[in-house]
Amino acid sequence: MRPYYTRPMAGASLDRIDCVRLAEGAVSLQRAYALGTLPRLRDLLADDSGMLRAEFAFAKAESGRAGVTVTVTAEPRLVCQRCLQGFELPVTAKSEIEFAEEEASPTPDSERDLYVAEHGQVSLRDLAEEELLLALPFAPACSAPQLCGNAPLIATDPPAATEEAVRPFSALQELLKKT
Repeated sequence: MRPYYTRPMAGASLDRIDCVRLAEGAVSLQRAYALGTLPRLRDLLADDSGMLRAEFAFAKAESGRAGVTVTVTAEPRLVCQRCLQGFELPVTAKSEIEFAEEEASPTPDSERDLYVAEHGQVSLRDLAEEELLLALPFAPACSAPQLCGNAPLIATDPPAATEEAVRPFSALQELLKKT
């Protein structure tokens, strides 16, 4: 009888890992992801170019749980909230994470963030994307307002005492005085 060959079965994503097993072995991993492939980041980007580089150093935490130190670096091209033009923002972030099977409270003396692992597995892509999102500013803006795309320049000096201030509602004030 001849062997029967089939297509390889679709296995679990190569991105999902067993965090407990890796922490027990003190494994370090490096990954690179195209910024345009990260779904939660996509709306913040001016364009899809660029890479997110992530390093994962797994180890047992003091609490006995599996943990990881995540370090990410990227230069996403974000949309400036002043001028709505794209600009590059170099980002480097690092955090220490402890894994739990279900929602649990972190140990009081732990400085690590708590992350829920589904059946002891986590997605490296999700961890890296989350770390990058936490490192980005709430309202990204170009670093130099005077060079910012189409943003109007704002005078930093107060108007001179001899200049008359513009008062758009002064006519309304005159009408109210008459009544």
